Amino acid sequence: MSTRAPSAPAVVGAIGGVYVAQSVIGGLTWSGLPGVLRAQGLPLDRIGLLSLLVLPWALKFLWAPAVERYRLPMRGRHRSAQIVLAGGLVSIAGLAIAGLIGPAPVLPVMAVLLAVAFATATVDISCDGYAVAALQGGQYGWGNAAQVGGAYVGSAIGGGLFLVLVDRAGWTMGAGAMAALVALLILPFLLIARAGTDESRSHVPRLSDALSRPEVRRGLAIAAIYVVAQKTAIGMIGPFFVDAGYTLTDLGLVNGAGSLGLGLLGALFGGALVRRLGSRPVLAGAVVIQAALLALVALSAATGIVETRLTAPLAIAGSAAMMALGFVALYALFMKWSDPRQAGVDFTLFQCMDAAVSMVAGTLAGIVAERFGYGIFFAIAAAIAVAALPAILRLSRAT
Repeated sequence: MSTRAPSAPAVVGAIGGVYVAQSVIGGLTWSGLPGVLRAQGLPLDRIGLLSLLVLPWALKFLWAPAVERYRLPMRGRHRSAQIVLAGGLVSIAGLAIAGLIGPAPVLPVMAVLLAVAFATATVDISCDGYAVAALQGGQYGWGNAAQVGGAYVGSAIGGGLFLVLVDRAGWTMGAGAMAALVALLILPFLLIARAGTDESRSHVPRLSDALSRPEVRRGLAIAAIYVVAQKTAIGMIGPFFVDAGYTLTDLGLVNGAGSLGLGLLGALFGGALVRRLGSRPVLAGAVVIQAALLALVALSAATGIVETRLTAPLAIAGSAAMMALGFVALYALFMKWSDPRQAGVDFTLFQCMDAAVSMVAGTLAGIVAERFGYGIFFAIAAAIAVAALPAILRLSRAT
């Protein structure tokens, strides 16, 4: 086995494939599946329960130190490829099983996807740690671009192409195609990450080391607030437009175009703005525009003054762009605040806060939308985004 360190472009391509694969599964779960279930007549409060599948991503900080200690033994080569291989096999098998079960009954599918979520969350710990170690200095920006850009490419596939496949060929074929795609996407990482040299390491990754640092505690606070501002309404946008008459193919095409086109553009533009202006104004600007989009959807839902078919592409694609723009800035802060000796632990803490808040907000979103209607729900989501601005500006002031 070669011990020569891979080049930066090779590393970026390899980790990008893993991030895309993870987001294919995430897009299928949180963007694609809600639309499928709504098309089959499930109530919104039941669909909102899908947010519980974020649980492994909210809790992965509990096993992140153990994963990092296994990945980085006191002596020897890192074991990043082994972890990604094991998690990838679980994910591929889980998607195939979910395809055989069918989208309904939903509880068995949720159980299988929960196991897949545990696997992908563990893979993410390893991939993040590997990326920080393999990329140095100015190359971190490329890793951040692969992370955020890969997330939007994967979301476009899982929330877009998947819906088109389900609408045209059925649930089993759609899920099987996603399983095969995940297998192909992780292959470059398995080949690249095998390279490494025997090393001796003295630092032992610990949660206590991360939590003792003030920048980590500040990062956890801003992660929670920013996620509430940006993600509260994301799970209800798809069901709203299905109820308004969109087919799954329509929704899939809009989701896919929004994520793949404007999502990628937002990620690239966000990276350029962060380098030029810093994270603070980018975070604030993305929240303001997101609030305006949610207010437009609320107006359309409550009054019908703006036709839903005009609102849908703007809301879905615009939301994807603003999510990308804002989270590039947020992840730039996370990278800055992570200790390279235990990046898999520190970065995981930030992501866990993101996931935990997303899970709670998504569950409550389904309940509120079901009880009070889309118009009130989206108006509340817009108001929350505006109310979060002062805290976001304050917490990001010293960055």
